[in-house]
Amino acid sequence: MAVTGASLGLFAFNQINTSAFIHYGEPSNYKIHALNVPHEVVFAGETMQLEEADLRERMDKELLVNTYWQSNTILMIKRANKFFPQIEKILKEEGVPDDFKYLALIESGLENVTSSAGAKGFWQILRTTGRELGLEVNSNVDERYNVELATRTACAYLKKAKERLGTWTLAAASYNRGMAGIQRLLDKQQVDNYYDLLLGTETKRYIFRILAVKEIVEAPQRYGFFIDEAQMYAPLEYKTVKVDTAITNIARFSKQMGVNYKTMKLYNPWLLQNHLNNKSRKLYHIALPTETGP
Repeated sequence: MAVTGASLGLFAFNQINTSAFIHYGEPSNYKIHALNVPHEVVFAGETMQLEEADLRERMDKELLVNTYWQSNTILMIKRANKFFPQIEKILKEEGVPDDFKYLALIESGLENVTSSAGAKGFWQILRTTGRELGLEVNSNVDERYNVELATRTACAYLKKAKERLGTWTLAAASYNRGMAGIQRLLDKQQVDNYYDLLLGTETKRYIFRILAVKEIVEAPQRYGFFIDEAQMYAPLEYKTVKVDTAITNIARFSKQMGVNYKTMKLYNPWLLQNHLNNKSRKLYHIALPTETGP
């Protein structure tokens, strides 16, 4: 049988693991610890006791997954330091609890990713949902990638869900399952809260993923994460310029604004092409680094 690069890598990994645990017939000092599960959790001001075995095990699973997937969690903590100040400000202005920033964190890791269903951006908004809630989504502009506009759109959805379903926890669950889907389950099972619902795998994990990431980000050293302030990603600071005309060449426009094309696109990922059509003379707010520009 031919030994591929992947097989060779796996063989080496197993050899390293073996030597890590066994030294001259004796166990090494390398240890992996189980975690203490809190007795209660709070999401958006709503407290849930974790006395029931099912609830404790679901919380335990998400704490373990996020604690021991160290590289991913470190990156989430660093990106949270970069983007949370902007998101927190908007949540406060919109009257949505601060804890919903963790919903965005578990949805996307605060990256402009695309799901298998076509949801995009930090808040993983579907094309149809975005358009229904007022975002511009086409081949030239996709405002699902505009952090401010997408956050306000998510807030609009969440406030509507809270009004319909009664609690912020159910509103958060509906972000994954849909308002109608959660309402049908509540009616069918004759319960009135998320924690008493029998759910499919993804929605069953959803709130606990949020709670686990919140727990770790707010007390990282408790879970073994030691990140110096200098190692964090700096909070994003920017100013905006208003544009209500077409931009025929964004690379040239970027130079006029005192930045290069790459920086323009990093600060404005919603600009999909090297031009802005703007036939309707819509007013756009284009972000620029605070220390640059005319």
